[in-house]
Amino acid sequence: MAHSLRLGVNIDHVATIRNARGGAHPDPVTAALLAQDAGADGITAHLREDRRHIRDDDIFRLKDAIAIPLNFEMGASDEMVGIACDVMPNAACLVPERREEITTEGGLAVKDQYAYLAPKIQTLRDKQIRISLFIEPSEMEIQAAADIGADIIELHTGRYCHLTNPDELTAEIARLTKGAELADRLGMEVHAGHGLRFDNVAPIAAIEPMRELNIGHFLIGSSVYLGLDQAIKTMKRLMEEAVA
Repeated sequence: MAHSLRLGVNIDHVATIRNARGGAHPDPVTAALLAQDAGADGITAHLREDRRHIRDDDIFRLKDAIAIPLNFEMGASDEMVGIACDVMPNAACLVPERREEITTEGGLAVKDQYAYLAPKIQTLRDKQIRISLFIEPSEMEIQAAADIGADIIELHTGRYCHLTNPDELTAEIARLTKGAELADRLGMEVHAGHGLRFDNVAPIAAIEPMRELNIGHFLIGSSVYLGLDQAIKTMKRLMEEAVA
């Protein structure tokens, strides 16, 4: 039986283009509304510490404008927890964040930061915000995510997306599948993202416990050639075919 699978569209890099020249164009909120009309099931935006793309005003405008869930990606800082509590997104996705990186690389070290993360997660839970943790598909981190009270894990697919050796790809898909199945048994909803494209999304979409894929950079880049609506519709079709 086919499982249900949603597409979350990350609109960060619409803001990256806007910020390259300043001003208001292109507007990430307008892009989010276009994505919604094209069939996106949710919108993801990452408000980074250095505000390199999404800005504070974007997050508040997104929450007010869209009719689909907002997934607020954020570093686990007191500042971001406070903003999330003001915005009240559908979910707060805690990710590792280093100023020097171009984009988020690798998963959050939940087990090693348990004491630091726990009170921040509790503050978000007290506001009825769902907790999502962006982690590697390791048994240790998945168990730590369950222990700390995560509602959702988002499995980091970056390693999978960079592999070219068929045997290594098979092994990584198996690792992601095993991780998804463990998270499902522990009562967490399973998402995945980072680096997914038209040509590699199918094996991840086909993992049975998978409920959502969050894709941004590739869709925004593809919209230069196809238009955002067509890029989203193509990705949705490929996901649906893989699930079926």
